Amino acid sequence: MIDTDVLVVGAGPVGLFCVHQLGIIGLKCEVVDNLDKIGGQCIELYPDKPIYDIPAIPECTGEQLTNNLIKQIKPFKTNFHLNDRVEEISKKNKNWLIKTIKGKEFKASSIIIAGGVGSFEPRKFSVKECEKFEGKEVFYSVKDKTIFEDKTVSIFGGGDSALDWAIELSNNSNVKLIHRRDEFRGAESSVNKVKQLEKESKVEILTQYQLSSVEGKNKIESIDIKHDDGNIKKIKTNYVLGFFGLIMKLGPILNWGLNLDKKHIPVNTESFETNQKGIFAIGDICTYPGKVKLILSGFHEGALAARGCFKYAKPDEKLRFEFSTTSKNIQERLGVKK
Repeated sequence: MIDTDVLVVGAGPVGLFCVHQLGIIGLKCEVVDNLDKIGGQCIELYPDKPIYDIPAIPECTGEQLTNNLIKQIKPFKTNFHLNDRVEEISKKNKNWLIKTIKGKEFKASSIIIAGGVGSFEPRKFSVKECEKFEGKEVFYSVKDKTIFEDKTVSIFGGGDSALDWAIELSNNSNVKLIHRRDEFRGAESSVNKVKQLEKESKVEILTQYQLSSVEGKNKIESIDIKHDDGNIKKIKTNYVLGFFGLIMKLGPILNWGLNLDKKHIPVNTESFETNQKGIFAIGDICTYPGKVKLILSGFHEGALAARGCFKYAKPDEKLRFEFSTTSKNIQERLGVKK
């Protein structure tokens, strides 16, 4: 049993900043996330795409934002339990008992749900042979684009992710963009850019095709794609990328008695507490009048939720507001040396 003040569910930007806010007021926390890395949607969906609405940062990528948030919480030595998911919660006396699908057990006075839109996983190819190559030559997100250099990459999909990666990888790879329809549904500027790259022979566009089969023993050697008219085309390729969107799942949260409103969790705006005392919700998953789904809004929600947890973790103490610029307590917790 891991004993802590707060269990944070979700390791995206909002969850990470909440860890910081908990740390500076002297509360311990553990973080659980179903992804295999820290950063949530920022890392999973757009690690290299620019973000323009973070205060005082005119432009940064999802990866840069995540790395800065990780650096900011480094003094607190927070434990992250990745590739795991909270499965069960129960109340015992004044604490919450939490169990994950991997069998880890936690005891915490509060839970902060910072799970974005819930746990999510990519829609995958229906071709069974893809499973044995998944994570080696078949991918549903890009974590290291350098592995595709000087290789043939077959990209499936018609949305922004497929278009963006076709454009990005065309600089150093032989790119084939394959879509089951004639028309792409991504941004018009991206569609125009891809068509221009096709004219320059940097991208080959194949429409009205779907993956039919994958061939290769230890690694992919070729794929067959099937046209709507039934014709089969064989393509030699080194890598296959699939961008078909994500399947969003709230999972066990549905059973936590949180009075869900259209897959969102209603909260008050004083501390972002739910109808269950000691359970808070912040970020995209929470809802309240005037809610704006911006990262900066989630930061505000996390700051107030952290302070809402204090009364449960330390009921005999009064939380005194302090400025980080002048507070010796906060600076000591952050390891500031003067």
